[in-house]
Formats: sequence, C-alpha cells, structure tokens
Amino acid sequence: MYGVVDPAVEEAVRAYVKLMRASRAVLARIEPALAACGLTPTQLGVLETLLHKGAMTHRELGRKVLTSAGNMTDLVDKLERRNLVRRVRDAADRRAVRVELTDPGRAMIQELFPRHAMDIARAMAGLPPEDLRHLGELLRALGMAAARADGGCASLEEGSAES
Repeated sequence: MYGVVDPAVEEAVRAYVKLMRASRAVLARIEPALAACGLTPTQLGVLETLLHKGAMTHRELGRKVLTSAGNMTDLVDKLERRNLVRRVRDAADRRAVRVELTDPGRAMIQELFPRHAMDIARAMAGLPPEDLRHLGELLRALGMAAARADGGCASLEEGSAES
C-alpha cells in the first residue's frame, strides 16, 4: 500500500474499505424500495426516529440521523411539504420548535417500517444472527472509539512532518 509501512495502518485501511463496500452494497439493496415511496434513507430516518422517539427539535433529530443542521432544515421542509411532519412550538419553552409526525406521516411510516426492516434483513442475510449480533457489537465499539479519537487535518499535518 503506497506510503504505508505500518501493518496495523494497512489493516485498518483494508477493513475501512470493506466496511464502505459492504455499506454501499446494503444501501443499494434497500434504496430502490424507499425511492418507490418517494423517500431518501435520511428522510426515512427522520420519520422512523419520530415514530420511535416522539417529537424532537431539529438539533436532536440531526444527532439521531447523523446530518447537519442545514440539511435537517431542508429534510424537514420537504417532509412538511408532503404533510408527513409538522413543526410545533414547545409548550414549555415557546422558543423551541419541535418536529412531530402528522397523522398521514405516522400512517406512512407505520406501514413502511416493517417492510423496510425486512429489506434490511434480506440485504444482510449473508450472515447468521449470531454473526450479525457480533458485527453490531464491533461496529458500536468502532463508532465509540472513532468518536473519541483525535483526527482531521492536524493528524494529516503530523503524518506529513514525519515523512
């Protein structure tokens, strides 16, 4: 691998590539069914989060579906135009705006989510349940460790100084 002499770094890069390829393959299997419903995976994530967690602020939703504040505003605007969600002032704090499902939005996600879950299960059927459970544990640990790690341009600058 060009410019990499540390076997641990090479192994990390290889695992990363496999993770990205697997993720793209699973998404490629589930996105057509969502597109047929007129939804992106992130829009579905917003509806699913509101179904399971209840009304949330834009910021809370953004953290749950891993998207920026600007993108969350755009997502909510599009879902609101389709009458799937609405913005409501928080009764306890009138400065806060919460996003909640409308009746048509709730009906849509309640019908769609079980089918979506089955699509995911079919896309991931190459692994038995115990391996999926273990994969879930490993990915959670990886995500937690990555969230704690320093990174970004500073680490790139440090690497180039050593070269």
